[in-house]
Amino acid sequence: MGKVVRAKVTKAAIDRLVAGQTIRDVELKGFGARRQADAVSYFLLKRINGRLRWMTIGLHGSPWTAESARKEAHRLLGSIASGGDPATLKQERLENPSFTEASEQFMADHGAKLKAGSRVKYEILLRLYLRPAFGVRRLMDIKRADVLRFHSKLADKPATANYCVAILSKIMSWAEELGYRPEHSNPCFAIDKFRENKRQRYLSKDEFARLGLVLTKVAAESLESLYVVAAIRLLMFTGARVGEILTLKWSYVDLERKVLLLPDSKTGQKSIALNNASVELLTSLPRVKGNPFVIVGRYDRKYLVNIQKPWRRIRATAEIEDVRLHDLRHSFASAAAAAGGSLPMIGKLLGHKHPSTTARYVHLVEDATQALNQKTGENIAFAIDGKAPEQLAQDPALLSRLRDILLQAEQLIGDSREERPASGK
Repeated sequence: MGKVVRAKVTKAAIDRLVAGQTIRDVELKGFGARRQADAVSYFLLKRINGRLRWMTIGLHGSPWTAESARKEAHRLLGSIASGGDPATLKQERLENPSFTEASEQFMADHGAKLKAGSRVKYEILLRLYLRPAFGVRRLMDIKRADVLRFHSKLADKPATANYCVAILSKIMSWAEELGYRPEHSNPCFAIDKFRENKRQRYLSKDEFARLGLVLTKVAAESLESLYVVAAIRLLMFTGARVGEILTLKWSYVDLERKVLLLPDSKTGQKSIALNNASVELLTSLPRVKGNPFVIVGRYDRKYLVNIQKPWRRIRATAEIEDVRLHDLRHSFASAAAAAGGSLPMIGKLLGHKHPSTTARYVHLVEDATQALNQKTGENIAFAIDGKAPEQLAQDPALLSRLRDILLQAEQLIGDSREERPASGK
């Protein structure tokens, strides 16, 4: 078995183990861990009916930790004390894995089907919330009441709570397919979600102007990387998502057709239309030999990975500290609506897959429609009775010119009537 160390089994103790070394826990008899090559496995040794039995709990980090393995060892000892058979217990574990075991298997099976961003989010929420809450619990033992308690504890983080329950529900449905749980036993079914107040922040014209001035100053004085400034400007000009711009490769850019052709995005394959401002920016942006990315990072052949820190500095200088980078996408939609864009047009520009996603901008279109309606009414009123729109009233010279044009038009109409021959009776 190699060298045996007697100490409390902790993460620090596990990290110190060398190949061939075993640690026996000084607090829980029979519990320990052994390193073989690069892997560490937790085990429990217990004498049953005069025979020493070795039970493997699992590998460290996939997904067992020192603490969760200790809890499993306690559970096994309790089952053995109650007359349980180790072979039967092992089979039960295979047929009814712990949540941590099941979630690891789920990610191995299902993770490849997820978008890279979603996969990362799954892993983070599993690590921070779901595994700490349900880790050593047997999958079959997780009930609706457990999910309700978990969801309620995250009431101060409604979006996180809802997302966690959605992930848990997917794992439970997957478990039903594999036979780990009976059909139609998903404990997440019909759990009422928290209301999420989705934040919508749009830049005003003044804020756009301030941000533009700051970006110009930052670029001129080299206060930030020119690629940071370029990324922010592209987000403003295109309405693209942050990840779409940061991971943009030159091979995706078609300046002649004025389009970005993304092979993959949050909604799958996608094209982003380029306006003249974004084409001019991309044309002037230096390309780095050997680096395929448009927004170049600090390391060779890599893209910029930390734009949040420079963005916080830039937005503070522009006095828009509550604005997130994603809000530039909302602001693009707002500008499109103000320019007369309909919801389908805005959805196409943003690359929305479903019309319902664009529906959040309906109030912007309504505001633009009302403004157009007001302007149309003013122009018609002026044409009918010479009643000037408010902004014309503030420009006497233009107003006088328009009245002269109307008088000339009336004179021409009068002259034409006088020259028209009378019709015979």
